[in-house]
This record gives sequence, structure tokens and C-alpha cells, in this order.
Amino acid sequence: MSKLLIRNARLVNEGRTIETDVLVEDGFIAQITSGISDTGVGQVIDANGQYLLPGVIDDQVHFREPGLTHKATIRSESRAGVAGGVTSFMEMPNTVPNALTQELLADKYAIAAQTSLANYSFFMGASNSNLDEVLRTDPKTVCGIKVFMGSSTGNMLVDNEQVLNGLFQNSPMLIATHCEDEATIRTNTERYRTEYGDAATANLHPLIRNEEACLKSSSLAVELARRHNARLHILHISTADELSLFSNDRPLTEKRITSEVCVHHLWFDATDYDRLGNLIKCNPAIKAPHHKEALLAALLDDRLDIIATDHAPHTWAEKQQPYWQAPSGLPLVQHPLLLMLDFVRQGKLSIETLVRKMCHAPADCFQVDRRGYVREGYWADLVLVDTNQPITVSKENILYQCGWSPLEGHTFGASVTHTIVSGKLVYANGDFATDRAGERMQFDR
Repeated sequence: MSKLLIRNARLVNEGRTIETDVLVEDGFIAQITSGISDTGVGQVIDANGQYLLPGVIDDQVHFREPGLTHKATIRSESRAGVAGGVTSFMEMPNTVPNALTQELLADKYAIAAQTSLANYSFFMGASNSNLDEVLRTDPKTVCGIKVFMGSSTGNMLVDNEQVLNGLFQNSPMLIATHCEDEATIRTNTERYRTEYGDAATANLHPLIRNEEACLKSSSLAVELARRHNARLHILHISTADELSLFSNDRPLTEKRITSEVCVHHLWFDATDYDRLGNLIKCNPAIKAPHHKEALLAALLDDRLDIIATDHAPHTWAEKQQPYWQAPSGLPLVQHPLLLMLDFVRQGKLSIETLVRKMCHAPADCFQVDRRGYVREGYWADLVLVDTNQPITVSKENILYQCGWSPLEGHTFGASVTHTIVSGKLVYANGDFATDRAGERMQFDR
């Protein structure tokens, strides 16, 4: 039997922080108490009072495999995530080919089974022409259905009213939506192309993909969900305008409509385009400063349920193209925990709230089987954090295959020292102990 013992940790879990030891046995948490004996234990980690957290569950990433592996692979990006405390991810279907059939979805699971350091699940993709295929998806083994209600790669814009009604009426599982109104974006694009031509810069991005586009699309998704009593999860909310669509009048586990905010919409605002330009061009756009303040407030009062990344890497050369040609998306999966720990350091949220929004809430929202909490009998997905060990983001420590980050030069006040995935010590003080550790996530539905 494989045993690992973490001693002298400050465990942050389920709203409280306690001093304790944690024993891991054969992939699962076997015991949580003080003074656990190390007899028969193969590995012992002395936490020396560091924080011990459940592993972060990132419910929205783009790892680019298959088809776009010049940008990233499941191996490279899961490795970066693990180094940052992300132990589980849910990946999007707009790879090449798009994951629009059960066979193509199975191909992605097969790649992850061979190469992923983190636990994994993949969304089934919806289009205007694959409703029957979508409805074949197994709710117990797939995290959800992804619907792009705004432009996307390939054949994934779903704007057919009949298809949308069919999805929301018949899907037995969670529907995750990207909400931006395509018609509004096209109108704005034509306007600014005419006005600026080749002189356009990323400063125009929040004007083209504006508040109106977000609110119109999110409102439609909510209306469809209410009409059909569907289980809706709206991804990456970016505006104060949309917050009235969400409630905090019941526990997350009882909500039929949930939402998330991404770290870059909390961290950056439109004033950063002058400095970073296309490096922070993403969809939905990073917008004016008042939006990020409203998003944080809604996160704290539980109108917004989850913190995620929408990790979407592109090569440096791709991002250096003129605004109209540069792709949208930025790499983030190595740093979400450190970003939010900086918020803790600044007094903007508590570490208990961080754990609730990044670990517990994704598990509850997606009904993940035995993950997201530190409980006896649960999978051992664990992260040790030293809040007195600063680290500066640099080319030398960025693990994304694309090799860059919009956070370069920023010094975080904390570091991830150890990451345990499904009971295996994967990362320790800058070194990786294995090339594969992740398990396919299951769902209690």
C-alpha cells in the first residue's frame, strides 16, 4: 500500500483553518488528525505550518490538443497547472477537430489518460447540427455540454433558436455557455474597422465586445434555462451589467443557474491595454475598472459562484500580430491560486473564501465525485502553500508551452511548494516527481 503523510499543516477547508496532519493512502485521504504515526509511511512531508489547501479545480481551460499543439498540449499545460496548485481541469471542445462527436470526445480522454499530470474532464461541444450527438453524452463521466452563444473556432457558434431550445429542453446535464451576442459584435466590428482600419489597437476590444453584447446573450441563456428548468452555468462573467441575472438566495447546490468569474477579469482592467495590448486581448473582453470592482463584490456575496481561468494560450508570434489578426486568449493556469492569494494578502477576501470559490464550489457546481474538499474517503488532491516565500514571474519559471505570461515581472507574495494529485506527490519545490498522475473525473449525477 502507498502511504504519504503531511505533518504540521494549517489546513484550510470548509470555512475554517486548523492545525493537523493528513494521511494519504492508495490515492485517498485516510485520516485527518494530529499526531499521526509515520509507521509504514513511504513519504513524509513536514509542512512547517504552511497552508494546506484542497487542489484547485479549474472548470474552464483550453489546452489546444488535438490540432493546435504548436500552442500547447495537455501534458504541457497540465504540468503548468499542477505547479500552480491546479489539480483538476475541465477542458473546452474548440480544439481541431472540434469535439462534436462522442468519438472525437473519446480521443481527447485517451490523450489525457496517457499524458495528463492533473485530473481531467472534457466538455462535449454543441453546434447547430449535432443535437442528437450531444444528447448521447454520459452525465456521470463528462463534466458538461459547452455552448458558444458567441463566435468561436470552427463550427461551434450556436445561434439557431430551435437548436438552443432543444439543448435547454432536453439536456440531462449541466450546460456551460460562452455568452456574447454575435450580431452586436459584428456591428461594432464593422464600425471600428471603418473608423480605425489598420491603426486599430487592443484598446478597442472592450468597445467591440461590449457590455451590450454580454448582457444580451447572458439574458437569453438565463431566459432559456428558466423556460426549460435547465441546469445552466454561465462562464466568465465580465460586466457589472450582468450581475442582476444571478441570485444569492440559496446554497450553490440548490441553484439551477450558476456563474463564474475569471481571474483576469478580477485582476486587469481596460487601463492595462496601454501596457499589455494584445497580450490581454480575450473574449469576453477585459473592461473598464468599475466592472472588476463589481465582479469582486458579487463574488463575495455569492452572486458569482466560482473562480476560474479560461486559460487560452497562443504563441508569442501570434500575439504580436496587428489587433485585428491577433487571437484572443491568455495563459493563466499556472497562476490563479497565487493571484487570489495576493487578494488575500491585500485583504480583499479571506483564504477560507478563496478555498470555497476555487475548490469547494467547482466540485459542488459540477457534482464532482469526491474531490474539492479535504475529507476522509475523498481523493487526495492537495496543495501546500508558503505565504512567506515570494516568487517573481519570469521566462525562467513559466511552464506554459507558449513561454510567456501577461504577469511577467509581477512578484507574488506566496509560492506553491507541493502538489498532490489523486494521492501522488507530483510537484515538490520546483521539481516534478512523475510525468502522469491525473485520473478521469467522475460526477455524482
